[in-house]
Amino acid sequence: MDVRSVEQRWLMLVFSLSAKRSSERVEIWRKLRRIGALSLSTSGHLLPLTAQNQERFEWIASSIRCYKGKASVIQVHSIDDLPSEELVCRFAAQRSKDYASVVADLKKLSRKRDPQQLARVRRRFEEIAAIDFFDSPMRSRVEGLLARAEPIKALPRAASRPKRKFHNCTWITRSRPGIDRVSSAWLITRFIDPAAKFAFSSNPEDVPGAVPFDMFQSGGFGHRGEDCTFETLRTDFAISDPAVRTIAEIVHDADLADGKFGRSEGLGLDLTLIGWAHQGVPDDELLRRGMQLIEGLYESLKNR
Repeated sequence: MDVRSVEQRWLMLVFSLSAKRSSERVEIWRKLRRIGALSLSTSGHLLPLTAQNQERFEWIASSIRCYKGKASVIQVHSIDDLPSEELVCRFAAQRSKDYASVVADLKKLSRKRDPQQLARVRRRFEEIAAIDFFDSPMRSRVEGLLARAEPIKALPRAASRPKRKFHNCTWITRSRPGIDRVSSAWLITRFIDPAAKFAFSSNPEDVPGAVPFDMFQSGGFGHRGEDCTFETLRTDFAISDPAVRTIAEIVHDADLADGKFGRSEGLGLDLTLIGWAHQGVPDDELLRRGMQLIEGLYESLKNR
């Protein structure tokens, strides 16, 4: 989402509750945390204005009044010392911390991938995603890690694809591209479809005829077995360039965080993409900048 182009409206909950009601205060705090409210230094709590968030705040306000406290839910157009852009970044940063805890939990899972543990982590992810109001760039990363953690059968290796069938295509992927998707887009334009155009959606059917990549639906090009999307494209189109093979290792380790190749170069690239996403850089610009980073990396590796 390009937050600079949106006039964001807000809901604010302000309340007072006796210090003697410590257990009730803790209960209210936990409820606010559960619904993803942003705590302000002025003792107010903020949510984006939606009908669902209005209902969430009203229920909490009702609980506060039952505890003999005072509560008001207010619609706010702007806050003089907190621009909407900064508030959106705060919400995204808050969710990124939540997603980071899920990543930590995934790393703790045993190699046997205990189904009960995995189900617990997935439920936690779904709870966070439900209050991810501004599409944290960490969300797609965790979705990929969860998909990889599922016990699946490795798919057979595909035969080399004829590139002529993929010329002048529109390629579609999810919003807020990270290192696997920007590097895959670079690989597509550099070695597969120089005239490629790119679209963003969570549903490939939104752009009929587009070629999906790094999508969770079946079809197109995505994670396969132990490979990330970049590796799948490289394999399917039989791209043997040594520099591309090195980039595949770098992208794999940064995207899947399994340390398979011992490559750390991609971590800085990925953090840069996450930082730009936090700034509200639009998807197409995020993709363009990321592809430039990968092009620079490719030139460096090729000349070496």
